[in-house]
Formats: sequence, structure tokens, C-alpha cells
Amino acid sequence: MPAATLAEARIVVKGNRFTSTGMGAVYKGTLELDASKSPRQLNMKFDAGPEKGNTNPGIYELDGDRWRICLATRGDVRPSSFASVPGSGFALETLTRGDAPAPAKAKARASRKPAPATPSSASTEFEGEWRMIYASIDGHPMDESLVKWVKRVTQGNHTTVYAGPQVMMKVDFTSDPSKSPKAIDYVNTAGSNKGKTQYGIYEFEGDILKLCVSAPGAARPTRFQSAQGDRSMLTVWKRA
Repeated sequence: MPAATLAEARIVVKGNRFTSTGMGAVYKGTLELDASKSPRQLNMKFDAGPEKGNTNPGIYELDGDRWRICLATRGDVRPSSFASVPGSGFALETLTRGDAPAPAKAKARASRKPAPATPSSASTEFEGEWRMIYASIDGHPMDESLVKWVKRVTQGNHTTVYAGPQVMMKVDFTSDPSKSPKAIDYVNTAGSNKGKTQYGIYEFEGDILKLCVSAPGAARPTRFQSAQGDRSMLTVWKRA
């Protein structure tokens, strides 16, 4: 996964409880460890968040302040090695130990931030389910093995983006098709950018939707491209 999508991702462990944040939602549950196995085994039992009621079997290793995990995100077949191959449903993660983050302080951006989108159930041209067919974040194309798991679902002016079963982001949006290129504004309601506003452009070509969205605090893109260093996100979707 591109580094930009992992910037705020972390797991906080206290006793046998864990909280995972920064991947589009908050996941909570308990850890069961068995250090007598080789490789060592763990079960992540979720009791809050999108995975509530599910258990992910996995393996782990600790090397100083480095923690490596390989989890089965679907099914009950435990990984036997630290690898994630296309179609396996296994997620491989490497974490480094650090201090728990202090609560972020709100930044005043009143001069730039538009009014939040008014909740609406009225259908828009974005309505329905869309499958991702291409993505580039900060100029780095997303691997095809990950792209095929991503979808966006829009109801009214609310959009949720999923990677497999995980919620990656939720936004309320407003669009202005009178602009050239057409303009769209996101107000993030869940995910690593929760509470932040992003500006973008879009176009439709039949059942294909192309979006280019800036990073929070950056100016609206003028072209459908994502270049290294601009932290923008270019995505292409096909209506399901």
C-alpha cells in the first residue's frame, strides 16, 4: 500500500485489548497469543467497529521494537508464513513501537473550509456502487491486487469507500458540474482525514467515473493526474 495511506495507521495495545485506527475506521477487540507455536500465533477478536463479531487468525513475530503480523482477513485458515499473495486474503503488516499519540488539536481553517454538506438522501449522478479499476496516490500507482478489493458506495451525498470488508473513508460531498473541470468537495466524516476538507475534480465517461482529489489543505487540482510530492489521489471507477 502507498505510504500516504498508512501515515496515521496504528495499533494501541493495553493488556489484552487492542485498538486499531487510521485505516478508515476504529477497530477494537482482544488479542489471544500463543508464543509456544512456531511461528507464534495470535487471534484478533473484534468486538467493536466494522469487523465486530469476527476473528482474524494470524501469526506474529517480535524483533526489538518491530512487530510483524500476518492475518487472515477472511476465512479461518491461519497463514503459515509472513507473506501476502494476490487472492490469499492475507494481510501482512509491520509496525514499530512508539508512544501513544496525543489528541490532535483542531486547526482553524475557517477562511478556506466550506460549510459541511447538508445530509441528503436525494440521488445524484454518483449514486450506487462503483468498483475501482485504477488508483494513484502521491504519484504511486496502487497495486492491481489491492485495487480489485476496493469499492465506493454512494447514497445521496454520502460516500463510503471499502477495501474488502474494511471502511477506508466516509465523506459527505457537494458537486458543481457547472465548473470546468467539474468540481467536487469532500468533508471527511470517518477515516484518517476525519473532520478535514478536500477539493477535487471529476468527470463521467459512460459508466466510468474519474476523480482527482487534493490532500487536505491543498488547492483544488486542475488536471487528472497525481504526481510525486503533491499528495493528490487519482482514482478511476466503473459502475457495478
